[in-house]
Amino acid sequence: MTRAVDHGTAKLLPDIDRPRAWLLTVDGAPQSYVDLDDPTHLEFEYVRRLAHVLDEAAPAGQPLDVLHLGGGALTLPRYLAATRPHSRQDVIDADRGLVALVTEYLPLPDDSGITVHARDARAALADAPEAGVDVIVADVFSGSRVPAQLTSIEYARAAARALRPDGCYAANLADSAPFGFLRRQLANFAGVFAHLAVIAEPSVLRGRRFGNAVLLASHGELPIADLARRTAADVFPARVEHGPALQRLIADARPVPDAEALPSPVPPDGTFSVA
Repeated sequence: MTRAVDHGTAKLLPDIDRPRAWLLTVDGAPQSYVDLDDPTHLEFEYVRRLAHVLDEAAPAGQPLDVLHLGGGALTLPRYLAATRPHSRQDVIDADRGLVALVTEYLPLPDDSGITVHARDARAALADAPEAGVDVIVADVFSGSRVPAQLTSIEYARAAARALRPDGCYAANLADSAPFGFLRRQLANFAGVFAHLAVIAEPSVLRGRRFGNAVLLASHGELPIADLARRTAADVFPARVEHGPALQRLIADARPVPDAEALPSPVPPDGTFSVA
């Protein structure tokens, strides 16, 4: 299935090894992988890391109120609906064509508790009720870059306003050494939240390659030990950076106001593409 959507050409590619599993790509870049028969099957490593954050956000099975900025094929909302029934989830995606494609060919169960809104992520965050959600998951890419409007300290403040006092913000970002983008994002959230962490593969953290990094921010203590245990056990193990090591990474980076915000860096050719 190939269809022109608002921000490119979307394809739904079947997985020959799993009867009702699909890979969603936009302009050749993988966006989501979904198994309709087993929504707890997570193919992408960075998605597993975000799922670990959701797993540790509350005792097992307890429903959560979650705001997802970026929808794709709704992989994480489906995962949370399966692992924490009765959760309330709002999903924001600006690409109306993509939303229509996903809801038509990869429909949600009627009792999923997931509501999808076709609108701009920054505007939706600004309109979110104060202290209304337990977790914000941000996985917003225009093509292969995080839009500039989601990279400023004003955006970080908007996220903090929408979270409950014990809530957690988790974002999928991408960068490489010397981490000019990631360091500025950490500086933004350090200016708003008391506790930060980054989850990434050691090869990314050591600057050996471009890759995904999950940024975590919270007013309360983060479950560092539990996240470290989970991520270390993955097929592609990751490390959780926090405390002094993270401060060394931030170094002299300063928060970025809206007027100076830039999108995330362009990935090297072929980094996230599929044939």
